[in-house]
Amino acid sequence: MSPRSARLARLSRSVTFSACHRLHSKSLSDEENLKLFGKCNNPNGHGHNYKVIVTVRGEIDPVSGMVMNLTDLKEYMQEAIMEPLDHKNLDKDVPYFSEVVSTTENVAVFIWDNLQKLLPQGILYKVEVHETEQNVVVYKGEQTIVK
Repeated sequence: MSPRSARLARLSRSVTFSACHRLHSKSLSDEENLKLFGKCNNPNGHGHNYKVIVTVRGEIDPVSGMVMNLTDLKEYMQEAIMEPLDHKNLDKDVPYFSEVVSTTENVAVFIWDNLQKLLPQGILYKVEVHETEQNVVVYKGEQTIVK
């Protein structure tokens, strides 16, 4: 049997969590917030059933046949996503969002940062957050260049 060259694969797993939030920026006046965020600026907030798909990538291990053990990925996602976010008021219960507007973009960044602390280095490929069936954010850890 001849040795095979390493094969790369992507592995994805999804979870769903429920949370409420209010889109509101402390940098804007109440009038500016209402104009920018509309009904999503309701002082009482509103909720979503978020679906999150986490994708990792790496070499397929020749012994296990896996990029990563799904049981491990499930546990990391539980710790990084479900525990801090599920059935929470994002703005009041999650310290990160006390200073950051709880948009879906920022939820994706929060999840990415949490997963980066847990997963083996370099394996996280993307975080996809579905706020609704129509609204989806994909984050791959990119940052803009500070000028």
